[in-house]
Amino acid sequence: MKENVILEVNHLGIAFPNNTGLLQAVEDSSFSVSQGKTLAIVGESGSGKSVSSLSIMGLLNPEKTVFTSGTFRFHSSIIEGVADKKECLPGDNMLLQLRGSKIAMIFQEPMTSLNPVITCGQQVSEVLMKHLGFSREQSRNRTLELFEEVKLPRASAMIDQYPHQLSGGQRQRVMIAMAIACEPLLLIADEPTTALDVTVQGEILHLLKSLQHTRGMGIIFITHDLGVVEEIADDVLVMKSGKMVEYGTVSDVLNSPQNEYTRGLLQCRPNADKKHQRLLTIADFENNPQPAAQPRQERPLGELPFLSVHNLSKQYSTHAFLRRNIKTNTAVDHVSFEIFKGETLGLVGESGCGKTTLSRMLLGLIPATEGIINYHFDQNSPINLANLSGQALRNIRKEIQIIFQDPYSALNPKHSIGRAITEPMLVHGIGNSDNDRKRKAIDLLEKVGLNSSHFDRYPHEFSGGQRQRIVIARALACKPSFIICDESVSALDVSVQAQVLNLLNDLKFEFGLTYLFISHDLRVVHYMSDRILVMNKGKIEEIGIADAVFNRPKSEYTQKLLDAIPGK
Repeated sequence: MKENVILEVNHLGIAFPNNTGLLQAVEDSSFSVSQGKTLAIVGESGSGKSVSSLSIMGLLNPEKTVFTSGTFRFHSSIIEGVADKKECLPGDNMLLQLRGSKIAMIFQEPMTSLNPVITCGQQVSEVLMKHLGFSREQSRNRTLELFEEVKLPRASAMIDQYPHQLSGGQRQRVMIAMAIACEPLLLIADEPTTALDVTVQGEILHLLKSLQHTRGMGIIFITHDLGVVEEIADDVLVMKSGKMVEYGTVSDVLNSPQNEYTRGLLQCRPNADKKHQRLLTIADFENNPQPAAQPRQERPLGELPFLSVHNLSKQYSTHAFLRRNIKTNTAVDHVSFEIFKGETLGLVGESGCGKTTLSRMLLGLIPATEGIINYHFDQNSPINLANLSGQALRNIRKEIQIIFQDPYSALNPKHSIGRAITEPMLVHGIGNSDNDRKRKAIDLLEKVGLNSSHFDRYPHEFSGGQRQRIVIARALACKPSFIICDESVSALDVSVQAQVLNLLNDLKFEFGLTYLFISHDLRVVHYMSDRILVMNKGKIEEIGIADAVFNRPKSEYTQKLLDAIPGK
Protein backbone atom coordinates (compact mmCIF):
# COMPACT_ATOMS: atom_id res chain seq x y z
CA MET A 1 0.00 0.00 0.00
CA LYS A 2 1.39 3.39 -0.98
CA GLU A 3 1.85 6.06 1.68
CA ASN A 4 -1.27 8.15 2.43
CA VAL A 5 -3.44 5.97 0.19
CA ILE A 6 -6.96 5.63 1.60
CA LEU A 7 -8.40 3.16 -0.90
CA GLU A 8 -6.86 0.88 -3.50
CA VAL A 9 -9.08 -0.94 -5.99
CA ASN A 10 -7.43 -3.95 -7.64
CA HIS A 11 -8.70 -5.61 -10.84
CA LEU A 12 -12.37 -4.88 -10.15
CA GLY A 13 -14.84 -6.79 -12.31
CA ILE A 14 -18.62 -6.35 -12.09
CA ALA A 15 -21.31 -8.04 -14.18
CA PHE A 16 -25.10 -8.10 -14.24
CA PRO A 17 -27.12 -11.19 -15.21
CA ASN A 18 -29.36 -10.89 -18.27
CA ASN A 19 -31.25 -13.24 -20.59
CA THR A 20 -28.11 -14.28 -22.45
CA GLY A 21 -25.77 -14.67 -19.47
CA LEU A 22 -23.70 -11.92 -17.87
CA LEU A 23 -23.33 -8.32 -19.01
CA GLN A 24 -19.85 -7.12 -18.03
CA ALA A 25 -20.24 -3.56 -16.66
CA VAL A 26 -16.71 -3.13 -15.27
CA GLU A 27 -13.69 -5.17 -16.32
CA ASP A 28 -10.25 -5.28 -14.69
CA SER A 29 -10.35 -1.74 -13.25
CA SER A 30 -7.58 -0.67 -10.84
CA PHE A 31 -7.02 2.72 -9.20
CA SER A 32 -6.23 4.35 -5.85
CA VAL A 33 -7.24 7.45 -3.88
CA SER A 34 -4.90 9.28 -1.48
CA GLN A 35 -5.55 11.59 1.45
CA GLY A 36 -6.14 15.18 0.36
CA LYS A 37 -6.25 14.20 -3.33
CA THR A 38 -9.06 14.03 -5.89
CA LEU A 39 -9.44 11.28 -8.47
CA ALA A 40 -11.78 12.18 -11.33
CA ILE A 41 -13.47 9.32 -13.19
CA VAL A 42 -14.69 10.35 -16.63
CA GLY A 43 -16.30 8.63 -19.57
CA GLU A 44 -19.53 8.34 -21.52
CA SER A 45 -22.80 7.06 -20.11
CA GLY A 46 -22.53 3.31 -19.59
CA SER A 47 -18.75 3.38 -19.18
CA GLY A 48 -18.93 1.98 -15.63
CA LYS A 49 -18.20 5.17 -13.65
CA SER A 50 -21.20 5.08 -11.31
CA VAL A 51 -21.22 1.27 -11.02
CA SER A 52 -17.63 1.39 -9.75
CA SER A 53 -18.47 4.01 -7.12
CA LEU A 54 -21.62 2.20 -5.99
CA SER A 55 -19.61 -0.98 -5.50
CA ILE A 56 -17.20 0.88 -3.21
CA MET A 57 -20.18 2.05 -1.15
CA GLY A 58 -21.70 -1.43 -1.10
CA LEU A 59 -24.87 -0.09 -2.71
CA LEU A 60 -25.23 -2.58 -5.57
CA ASN A 61 -28.02 -5.13 -5.16
CA PRO A 62 -26.22 -8.40 -4.22
CA GLU A 63 -29.01 -10.49 -5.77
CA LYS A 64 -28.57 -8.82 -9.17
CA THR A 65 -24.81 -8.25 -9.18
CA VAL A 66 -21.93 -10.63 -9.85
CA PHE A 67 -18.42 -9.56 -8.81
CA THR A 68 -16.24 -11.43 -11.29
CA SER A 69 -12.92 -10.30 -9.85
CA GLY A 70 -11.13 -7.78 -7.68
CA THR A 71 -10.54 -6.58 -4.15
CA PHE A 72 -10.77 -3.33 -2.18
CA ARG A 73 -7.79 -2.54 0.01
CA PHE A 74 -8.21 0.12 2.71
CA HIS A 75 -5.71 2.11 4.73
CA SER A 76 -5.45 0.75 8.29
CA SER A 77 -6.80 3.98 9.82
CA ILE A 78 -10.03 3.73 7.89
CA ILE A 79 -10.89 0.31 9.26
CA GLU A 80 -9.71 0.88 12.82
CA GLY A 81 -12.08 -0.93 15.15
CA VAL A 82 -13.73 -2.84 12.30
CA ALA A 83 -11.34 -5.70 11.65
CA ASP A 84 -7.64 -6.47 11.57
CA LYS A 85 -7.67 -7.26 7.87
CA LYS A 86 -6.96 -4.46 5.40
CA GLU A 87 -8.43 -6.10 2.36
CA CYS A 88 -12.00 -7.13 1.51
CA LEU A 89 -13.89 -8.53 -1.43
CA PRO A 90 -16.63 -6.49 -3.12
CA GLY A 91 -19.87 -7.13 -1.31
CA ASP A 92 -18.29 -7.86 2.09
CA ASN A 93 -20.17 -6.71 5.20
CA MET A 94 -17.18 -4.58 6.10
CA LEU A 95 -18.25 -2.11 3.43
CA LEU A 96 -21.59 -1.69 5.17
CA GLN A 97 -19.83 -0.82 8.42
CA LEU A 98 -17.67 1.77 6.69
CA ARG A 99 -20.51 3.37 4.73
CA GLY A 100 -21.66 6.69 6.17
CA SER A 101 -18.97 6.77 8.85
CA LYS A 102 -15.71 6.46 6.91
CA ILE A 103 -16.94 6.50 3.31
CA ALA A 104 -19.71 8.90 2.18
CA MET A 105 -21.37 9.76 -1.12
CA ILE A 106 -22.99 12.80 -2.73
CA PHE A 107 -25.48 11.92 -5.45
CA GLN A 108 -26.26 13.82 -8.65
CA GLU A 109 -29.85 14.85 -7.89
CA PRO A 110 -30.35 16.05 -4.29
CA MET A 111 -34.12 16.36 -4.64
CA THR A 112 -34.50 12.62 -5.15
CA SER A 113 -31.82 11.82 -2.54
CA LEU A 114 -33.43 13.86 0.26
CA ASN A 115 -36.63 12.73 1.99
CA PRO A 116 -39.33 15.27 1.00
CA VAL A 117 -41.35 14.84 4.22
CA ILE A 118 -38.47 15.31 6.70
CA THR A 119 -36.76 18.62 7.41
CA CYS A 120 -33.21 19.10 6.17
CA GLY A 121 -31.91 19.38 9.72
CA GLN A 122 -33.54 16.12 10.80
CA GLN A 123 -31.98 14.27 7.87
CA VAL A 124 -28.46 15.34 8.87
CA SER A 125 -29.16 14.77 12.58
CA GLU A 126 -30.23 11.22 11.81
CA VAL A 127 -26.75 10.44 10.45
CA LEU A 128 -25.10 11.82 13.59
CA MET A 129 -27.37 9.88 15.96
CA LYS A 130 -26.96 6.60 14.05
CA HIS A 131 -23.20 6.61 13.51
CA LEU A 132 -21.87 8.73 16.39
CA GLY A 133 -24.52 8.15 19.06
CA PHE A 134 -25.35 11.85 19.47
CA SER A 135 -28.41 12.94 21.44
CA ARG A 136 -31.10 14.98 19.69
CA GLU A 137 -29.79 18.22 21.14
CA GLN A 138 -26.17 17.39 20.31
CA SER A 139 -27.07 16.38 16.75
CA ARG A 140 -29.09 19.58 16.19
CA ASN A 141 -26.21 21.76 17.41
CA ARG A 142 -23.73 19.86 15.26
CA THR A 143 -26.05 20.08 12.24
CA LEU A 144 -26.15 23.86 12.64
CA GLU A 145 -22.33 23.91 12.66
CA LEU A 146 -22.25 21.76 9.51
CA PHE A 147 -24.77 24.01 7.72
CA GLU A 148 -22.58 26.99 8.54
CA GLU A 149 -19.47 25.11 7.37
CA VAL A 150 -21.03 24.42 3.95
CA LYS A 151 -22.07 28.10 3.84
CA LEU A 152 -25.84 27.70 3.77
CA PRO A 153 -27.48 31.13 4.14
CA ARG A 154 -29.60 31.55 7.28
CA ALA A 155 -28.37 28.19 8.59
CA SER A 156 -30.54 28.34 11.73
CA ALA A 157 -33.67 28.69 9.57
CA MET A 158 -32.59 26.06 7.04
CA ILE A 159 -32.58 23.37 9.74
CA ASP A 160 -36.37 23.46 9.97
CA GLN A 161 -37.07 23.79 6.24
CA TYR A 162 -38.00 21.00 3.83
CA PRO A 163 -36.05 20.16 0.64
CA HIS A 164 -38.67 21.73 -1.67
CA GLN A 165 -38.19 25.08 0.07
CA LEU A 166 -34.51 25.26 -0.95
CA SER A 167 -32.86 26.01 -4.27
CA GLY A 168 -30.90 23.35 -6.16
CA GLY A 169 -27.56 24.69 -4.93
CA GLN A 170 -28.81 24.86 -1.33
CA ARG A 171 -30.10 21.28 -1.48
CA GLN A 172 -26.73 20.13 -2.75
CA ARG A 173 -25.07 21.87 0.21
CA VAL A 174 -27.39 19.95 2.56
CA MET A 175 -26.26 16.73 0.85
CA ILE A 176 -22.62 17.74 1.36
CA ALA A 177 -23.27 18.53 5.04
CA MET A 178 -24.84 15.09 5.44
CA ALA A 179 -21.91 13.41 3.67
CA ILE A 180 -19.21 15.07 5.83
CA ALA A 181 -21.15 14.79 9.12
CA CYS A 182 -19.10 11.81 10.35
CA GLU A 183 -15.86 13.24 8.96
CA PRO A 184 -15.26 10.49 6.37
CA LEU A 185 -11.82 9.86 4.95
CA LEU A 186 -13.23 9.15 1.50
CA LEU A 187 -15.96 11.17 -0.23
CA ILE A 188 -17.51 9.98 -3.51
CA ALA A 189 -19.21 12.74 -5.53
CA ASP A 190 -21.31 11.38 -8.43
CA GLU A 191 -22.04 14.21 -10.90
CA PRO A 192 -22.78 16.64 -8.01
CA THR A 193 -22.78 19.80 -10.17
CA THR A 194 -24.39 18.64 -13.44
CA ALA A 195 -27.79 20.28 -12.89
CA LEU A 196 -26.44 23.49 -11.32
CA ASP A 197 -25.88 26.82 -13.03
CA VAL A 198 -22.31 27.91 -13.63
CA THR A 199 -21.90 30.19 -10.60
CA VAL A 200 -23.46 27.71 -8.14
CA GLN A 201 -21.30 24.99 -9.71
CA GLY A 202 -18.23 27.11 -9.05
CA GLU A 203 -19.30 27.64 -5.43
CA ILE A 204 -19.81 23.90 -4.88
CA LEU A 205 -16.43 23.03 -6.42
CA HIS A 206 -14.73 25.67 -4.25
CA LEU A 207 -16.55 24.33 -1.18
CA LEU A 208 -15.43 20.74 -1.85
CA LYS A 209 -11.82 21.83 -2.31
CA SER A 210 -11.98 23.88 0.89
CA LEU A 211 -13.45 20.99 2.90
CA GLN A 212 -10.86 18.64 1.45
CA HIS A 213 -8.06 20.99 2.49
CA THR A 214 -9.29 21.34 6.08
CA ARG A 215 -10.25 17.68 6.58
CA GLY A 216 -7.70 15.86 4.43
CA MET A 217 -10.38 13.83 2.65
CA GLY A 218 -9.76 11.81 -0.44
CA ILE A 219 -12.38 12.47 -3.14
CA ILE A 220 -13.59 10.40 -6.07
CA PHE A 221 -15.29 12.87 -8.42
CA ILE A 222 -17.40 11.38 -11.19
CA THR A 223 -18.25 13.74 -14.04
CA HIS A 224 -18.61 14.07 -17.81
CA ASP A 225 -17.48 17.73 -17.74
CA LEU A 226 -13.79 17.87 -18.55
CA GLY A 227 -13.69 21.54 -17.55
CA VAL A 228 -14.65 20.48 -14.02
CA VAL A 229 -11.93 17.80 -14.11
CA GLU A 230 -9.34 20.45 -14.91
CA GLU A 231 -10.66 22.58 -12.05
CA ILE A 232 -10.77 20.03 -9.22
CA ALA A 233 -8.82 16.83 -9.97
CA ASP A 234 -5.29 15.67 -9.21
CA ASP A 235 -5.57 12.36 -11.08
CA VAL A 236 -7.87 11.21 -13.89
CA LEU A 237 -9.23 7.79 -14.79
CA VAL A 238 -10.85 7.54 -18.23
CA MET A 239 -13.28 4.66 -18.75
CA LYS A 240 -14.95 3.28 -21.87
CA SER A 241 -17.40 0.36 -21.97
CA GLY A 242 -16.36 -0.74 -18.49
CA LYS A 243 -12.62 -0.71 -19.21
CA MET A 244 -9.81 1.66 -18.25
CA VAL A 245 -8.38 3.41 -21.28
CA GLU A 246 -6.16 5.98 -19.55
CA TYR A 247 -5.02 6.73 -16.01
CA GLY A 248 -2.62 9.44 -14.83
CA THR A 249 -2.19 12.94 -13.46
CA VAL A 250 -4.63 15.60 -14.65
CA SER A 251 -1.89 17.50 -16.49
CA ASP A 252 -0.65 14.40 -18.32
CA VAL A 253 -4.08 13.13 -19.34
CA LEU A 254 -5.58 16.47 -20.38
CA ASN A 255 -2.49 17.96 -22.00
CA SER A 256 -0.88 14.85 -23.50
CA PRO A 257 -3.54 12.15 -23.86
CA GLN A 258 -2.16 8.84 -25.10
CA ASN A 259 -5.43 7.20 -26.09
CA GLU A 260 -7.55 8.15 -29.12
CA TYR A 261 -10.72 7.88 -27.03
CA THR A 262 -9.39 10.44 -24.51
CA ARG A 263 -8.41 12.76 -27.34
CA GLY A 264 -11.92 12.37 -28.71
CA LEU A 265 -13.52 13.33 -25.38
CA LEU A 266 -11.35 16.45 -25.19
CA GLN A 267 -12.12 17.49 -28.77
CA CYS A 268 -15.90 16.99 -28.39
CA ARG A 269 -16.19 20.11 -26.26
CA PRO A 270 -17.18 23.39 -27.97
CA ASN A 271 -14.10 25.53 -28.58
CA ALA A 272 -14.22 28.87 -26.79
CA ASP A 273 -12.04 30.52 -29.45
CA LYS A 274 -13.50 29.13 -32.70
CA LYS A 275 -16.97 28.08 -33.82
CA HIS A 276 -16.81 24.99 -35.99
CA GLN A 277 -19.41 23.91 -38.50
CA ARG A 278 -19.84 20.63 -36.63
CA LEU A 279 -18.54 19.43 -33.28
CA LEU A 280 -16.28 16.41 -33.49
CA THR A 281 -17.65 13.20 -31.94
CA ILE A 282 -16.10 9.97 -30.68
CA ALA A 283 -17.18 8.30 -33.94
CA ASP A 284 -15.08 10.82 -35.89
CA PHE A 285 -11.95 9.72 -34.00
CA GLU A 286 -12.77 6.03 -34.42
CA ASN A 287 -12.93 6.50 -38.19
CA ASN A 288 -10.01 8.92 -38.44
CA PRO A 289 -7.31 9.33 -35.74
CA GLN A 290 -6.83 13.01 -36.66
CA PRO A 291 -10.15 14.42 -37.88
CA ALA A 292 -10.26 18.08 -38.83
CA ALA A 293 -13.07 20.38 -37.73
CA GLN A 294 -14.40 22.73 -40.40
CA PRO A 295 -14.88 26.46 -39.63
CA ARG A 296 -18.51 27.49 -39.44
CA GLN A 297 -20.00 29.33 -42.39
CA GLU A 298 -22.58 31.63 -40.89
CA ARG A 299 -25.89 32.02 -42.71
CA PRO A 300 -27.60 35.41 -42.91
CA LEU A 301 -30.61 35.91 -40.63
CA GLY A 302 -33.97 37.23 -41.65
CA GLU A 303 -34.25 41.00 -41.71
CA LEU A 304 -37.67 41.02 -40.01
CA PRO A 305 -38.38 39.72 -36.50
CA PHE A 306 -40.04 36.32 -36.13
CA LEU A 307 -40.91 37.02 -32.49
CA SER A 308 -41.11 40.39 -30.77
CA VAL A 309 -41.55 40.85 -27.02
CA HIS A 310 -42.48 44.24 -25.56
CA ASN A 311 -42.43 45.23 -21.89
CA LEU A 312 -43.19 41.68 -20.73
CA SER A 313 -43.62 41.07 -16.99
CA LYS A 314 -44.74 38.26 -14.73
CA GLN A 315 -45.56 38.69 -11.05
CA TYR A 316 -46.64 36.12 -8.49
CA SER A 317 -48.57 37.12 -5.38
CA THR A 318 -48.41 35.10 -2.17
CA HIS A 319 -50.02 35.66 1.19
CA ALA A 320 -50.16 33.77 4.45
CA PHE A 321 -53.37 31.99 5.48
CA LEU A 322 -55.94 34.43 6.98
CA ARG A 323 -53.51 37.33 6.61
CA ARG A 324 -53.97 40.40 4.50
CA ASN A 325 -50.33 41.21 3.80
CA ILE A 326 -49.62 40.11 0.23
CA LYS A 327 -46.08 39.64 -1.04
CA THR A 328 -45.38 40.13 -4.73
CA ASN A 329 -42.52 38.33 -6.44
CA THR A 330 -41.48 39.62 -9.85
CA ALA A 331 -40.13 36.72 -11.91
CA VAL A 332 -39.81 38.64 -15.21
CA ASP A 333 -39.50 42.42 -15.08
CA HIS A 334 -40.39 44.51 -18.18
CA VAL A 335 -38.40 42.51 -20.73
CA SER A 336 -38.24 43.53 -24.42
CA PHE A 337 -36.34 41.79 -27.23
CA GLU A 338 -36.70 40.29 -30.73
CA ILE A 339 -35.80 36.96 -32.32
CA PHE A 340 -35.23 36.90 -36.08
CA LYS A 341 -36.27 34.10 -38.41
CA GLY A 342 -33.61 31.40 -38.62
CA GLU A 343 -31.80 32.74 -35.55
CA THR A 344 -30.65 30.89 -32.44
CA LEU A 345 -30.94 33.23 -29.48
CA GLY A 346 -29.08 31.94 -26.43
CA LEU A 347 -30.61 32.67 -23.02
CA VAL A 348 -28.38 32.43 -19.94
CA GLY A 349 -28.49 33.43 -16.29
CA GLU A 350 -28.39 31.95 -12.82
CA SER A 351 -31.19 29.82 -11.39
CA GLY A 352 -34.12 32.04 -10.47
CA CYS A 353 -33.30 34.74 -13.01
CA GLY A 354 -36.57 34.19 -14.91
CA LYS A 355 -35.41 32.05 -17.87
CA THR A 356 -37.97 29.28 -17.45
CA THR A 357 -40.83 31.69 -16.62
CA LEU A 358 -40.06 33.66 -19.76
CA SER A 359 -40.03 30.52 -21.92
CA ARG A 360 -43.38 29.37 -20.49
CA MET A 361 -44.94 32.74 -21.32
CA LEU A 362 -43.61 32.55 -24.89
CA LEU A 363 -45.36 29.17 -25.22
CA GLY A 364 -48.61 30.48 -23.78
CA LEU A 365 -48.40 28.01 -20.89
CA ILE A 366 -48.64 30.76 -18.28
CA PRO A 367 -50.22 34.20 -18.77
CA ALA A 368 -48.17 37.39 -18.65
CA THR A 369 -49.01 40.00 -16.01
CA GLU A 370 -48.40 42.68 -18.63
CA GLY A 371 -46.70 43.14 -21.96
CA ILE A 372 -47.05 41.90 -25.55
CA ILE A 373 -45.81 38.73 -27.26
CA ASN A 374 -46.14 38.99 -31.04
CA TYR A 375 -45.46 36.08 -33.41
CA HIS A 376 -44.87 37.13 -37.01
CA PHE A 377 -45.82 33.95 -38.84
CA ASP A 378 -47.24 36.31 -41.44
CA GLN A 379 -45.24 39.53 -41.54
CA ASN A 380 -48.35 41.51 -42.54
CA SER A 381 -50.43 40.45 -39.54
CA PRO A 382 -48.55 39.70 -36.26
CA ILE A 383 -50.39 37.53 -33.73
CA ASN A 384 -50.52 38.66 -30.11
CA LEU A 385 -50.33 35.52 -27.97
CA ALA A 386 -52.16 37.21 -25.08
CA ASN A 387 -55.29 37.61 -27.20
CA LEU A 388 -55.57 33.91 -28.01
CA SER A 389 -57.46 31.15 -26.22
CA GLY A 390 -59.09 27.81 -26.95
CA GLN A 391 -58.69 26.47 -30.48
CA ALA A 392 -56.82 29.58 -31.67
CA LEU A 393 -54.13 29.06 -29.01
CA ARG A 394 -53.95 25.35 -29.87
CA ASN A 395 -53.37 26.19 -33.54
CA ILE A 396 -50.49 28.49 -32.62
CA ARG A 397 -48.92 25.89 -30.36
CA LYS A 398 -48.50 23.68 -33.40
CA GLU A 399 -45.95 26.26 -34.57
CA ILE A 400 -44.09 26.58 -31.22
CA GLN A 401 -42.60 23.56 -29.45
CA ILE A 402 -40.25 22.84 -26.54
CA ILE A 403 -37.49 20.31 -25.85
CA PHE A 404 -37.22 19.73 -22.10
CA GLN A 405 -34.11 19.08 -20.00
CA ASP A 406 -35.05 15.59 -18.81
CA PRO A 407 -36.27 13.45 -21.73
CA TYR A 408 -37.26 10.56 -19.46
CA SER A 409 -39.81 12.58 -17.48
CA ALA A 410 -40.97 14.27 -20.70
CA LEU A 411 -42.03 10.91 -22.18
CA ASN A 412 -44.91 8.81 -20.86
CA PRO A 413 -43.32 5.50 -19.76
CA LYS A 414 -46.53 3.62 -20.65
CA HIS A 415 -46.61 4.92 -24.23
CA SER A 416 -44.48 3.56 -27.04
CA ILE A 417 -42.15 5.91 -28.88
CA GLY A 418 -44.38 5.69 -31.95
CA ARG A 419 -47.40 6.84 -29.96
CA ALA A 420 -45.41 9.68 -28.37
CA ILE A 421 -44.57 11.05 -31.84
CA THR A 422 -47.87 10.39 -33.63
CA GLU A 423 -50.13 11.70 -30.85
CA PRO A 424 -49.33 15.40 -31.53
CA MET A 425 -50.01 14.76 -35.23
CA LEU A 426 -53.41 13.29 -34.38
CA VAL A 427 -54.31 16.22 -32.09
CA HIS A 428 -53.44 18.77 -34.77
CA GLY A 429 -54.95 16.85 -37.68
CA ILE A 430 -51.68 16.04 -39.41
CA GLY A 431 -51.68 12.96 -41.66
CA ASN A 432 -54.48 11.27 -43.55
CA SER A 433 -54.48 8.00 -41.60
CA ASP A 434 -52.70 6.08 -38.83
CA ASN A 435 -50.42 4.50 -41.43
CA ASP A 436 -49.60 7.91 -42.87
CA ARG A 437 -48.72 9.25 -39.40
CA LYS A 438 -46.62 6.16 -38.69
CA ARG A 439 -44.70 6.71 -41.91
CA LYS A 440 -44.08 10.35 -40.97
CA ALA A 441 -42.98 9.31 -37.44
CA ILE A 442 -40.51 6.74 -38.81
CA ASP A 443 -39.15 9.38 -41.18
CA LEU A 444 -38.58 11.70 -38.18
CA LEU A 445 -36.89 8.91 -36.21
CA GLU A 446 -34.50 8.40 -39.10
CA LYS A 447 -33.90 12.16 -39.28
CA VAL A 448 -32.67 12.14 -35.66
CA GLY A 449 -30.45 9.09 -36.13
CA LEU A 450 -32.80 6.29 -35.02
CA ASN A 451 -34.68 3.76 -37.15
CA SER A 452 -38.04 2.10 -37.77
CA SER A 453 -37.37 -0.71 -35.25
CA HIS A 454 -37.57 1.86 -32.45
CA PHE A 455 -41.19 2.80 -33.25
CA ASP A 456 -42.77 0.16 -30.97
CA ARG A 457 -40.25 0.37 -28.13
CA TYR A 458 -40.68 2.19 -24.80
CA PRO A 459 -38.64 5.00 -23.19
CA HIS A 460 -36.87 2.75 -20.65
CA GLU A 461 -35.30 0.79 -23.52
CA PHE A 462 -33.21 3.78 -24.66
CA SER A 463 -30.15 5.62 -23.38
CA GLY A 464 -30.33 9.25 -22.29
CA GLY A 465 -28.98 10.50 -25.61
CA GLN A 466 -31.44 8.37 -27.58
CA ARG A 467 -34.36 9.60 -25.47
CA GLN A 468 -33.33 13.19 -26.17
CA ARG A 469 -33.38 12.40 -29.90
CA ILE A 470 -36.90 10.99 -29.48
CA VAL A 471 -38.05 14.19 -27.75
CA ILE A 472 -36.56 16.20 -30.63
CA ALA A 473 -38.43 14.01 -33.14
CA ARG A 474 -41.66 14.59 -31.22
CA ALA A 475 -41.06 18.36 -31.22
CA LEU A 476 -40.72 18.21 -35.03
CA ALA A 477 -43.89 16.14 -35.49
CA CYS A 478 -46.13 19.19 -36.02
CA LYS A 479 -43.66 20.94 -38.33
CA PRO A 480 -43.06 23.91 -35.99
CA SER A 481 -41.38 27.18 -36.87
CA PHE A 482 -40.02 27.93 -33.40
CA ILE A 483 -38.49 25.57 -30.82
CA ILE A 484 -37.42 26.37 -27.26
CA CYS A 485 -34.53 24.17 -26.09
CA ASP A 486 -34.74 24.31 -22.28
CA GLU A 487 -31.46 22.87 -20.89
CA SER A 488 -31.86 20.15 -23.51
CA VAL A 489 -28.25 18.89 -23.39
CA SER A 490 -27.17 19.66 -19.81
CA ALA A 491 -27.63 16.09 -18.53
CA LEU A 492 -25.81 14.44 -21.46
CA ASP A 493 -22.18 13.35 -21.47
CA VAL A 494 -19.83 15.33 -23.67
CA SER A 495 -19.79 13.02 -26.71
CA VAL A 496 -23.59 12.54 -26.81
CA GLN A 497 -23.97 16.28 -26.24
CA ALA A 498 -21.87 16.94 -29.35
CA GLN A 499 -24.09 14.59 -31.39
CA VAL A 500 -27.30 16.29 -30.21
CA LEU A 501 -25.93 19.81 -30.82
CA ASN A 502 -24.89 18.80 -34.35
CA LEU A 503 -28.35 17.34 -34.88
CA LEU A 504 -30.08 20.53 -33.70
CA ASN A 505 -28.00 22.62 -36.09
CA ASP A 506 -28.65 20.24 -39.00
CA LEU A 507 -32.41 20.32 -38.35
CA LYS A 508 -32.36 24.09 -38.00
CA PHE A 509 -31.03 24.52 -41.52
CA GLU A 510 -33.05 21.69 -43.06
CA PHE A 511 -36.42 22.83 -41.67
CA GLY A 512 -35.76 26.57 -41.40
CA LEU A 513 -36.22 26.54 -37.61
CA THR A 514 -35.79 29.37 -35.13
CA TYR A 515 -34.43 28.49 -31.67
CA LEU A 516 -34.46 29.95 -28.20
CA PHE A 517 -31.59 28.00 -26.59
CA ILE A 518 -31.57 28.01 -22.77
CA SER A 519 -28.58 26.58 -20.91
CA HIS A 520 -26.30 27.16 -17.93
CA ASP A 521 -23.29 25.96 -19.97
CA LEU A 522 -21.91 29.15 -21.50
CA ARG A 523 -19.54 27.28 -23.83
CA VAL A 524 -22.49 25.45 -25.38
CA VAL A 525 -24.58 28.64 -25.60
CA HIS A 526 -21.72 30.46 -27.31
CA TYR A 527 -21.30 27.64 -29.83
CA MET A 528 -25.00 27.37 -30.68
CA SER A 529 -26.09 31.00 -30.66
CA ASP A 530 -26.10 33.87 -33.11
CA ARG A 531 -26.90 36.27 -30.27
CA ILE A 532 -26.92 35.84 -26.47
CA LEU A 533 -29.40 37.35 -24.00
CA VAL A 534 -28.24 37.47 -20.36
CA MET A 535 -30.89 37.68 -17.62
CA ASN A 536 -30.40 38.66 -13.98
CA LYS A 537 -33.19 38.93 -11.39
CA GLY A 538 -35.90 39.03 -14.03
CA LYS A 539 -34.31 41.75 -16.16
CA ILE A 540 -32.17 41.77 -19.28
CA GLU A 541 -28.59 42.37 -18.22
CA GLU A 542 -27.06 42.27 -21.69
CA ILE A 543 -27.93 41.22 -25.24
CA GLY A 544 -25.66 41.11 -28.26
CA ILE A 545 -23.73 39.09 -30.85
CA ALA A 546 -22.57 35.81 -29.29
CA ASP A 547 -18.83 36.39 -29.85
CA ALA A 548 -19.03 39.92 -28.42
CA VAL A 549 -20.93 38.86 -25.29
CA PHE A 550 -18.66 35.86 -24.70
CA ASN A 551 -15.33 37.59 -25.35
CA ARG A 552 -16.06 41.27 -24.57
CA PRO A 553 -18.96 41.44 -22.05
CA LYS A 554 -20.28 44.87 -21.15
CA SER A 555 -21.89 43.84 -17.88
CA GLU A 556 -20.10 42.93 -14.65
CA TYR A 557 -22.71 40.21 -14.10
CA THR A 558 -21.92 38.61 -17.49
CA GLN A 559 -18.22 38.72 -16.66
CA LYS A 560 -19.02 36.97 -13.36
CA LEU A 561 -20.77 34.17 -15.25
CA LEU A 562 -17.85 33.82 -17.65
CA ASP A 563 -15.28 33.79 -14.85
CA ALA A 564 -17.16 30.91 -13.22
CA ILE A 565 -16.76 28.60 -16.25
CA PRO A 566 -14.65 25.68 -14.96
CA GLY A 567 -11.38 25.14 -16.78
CA LYS A 568 -11.70 28.30 -18.90
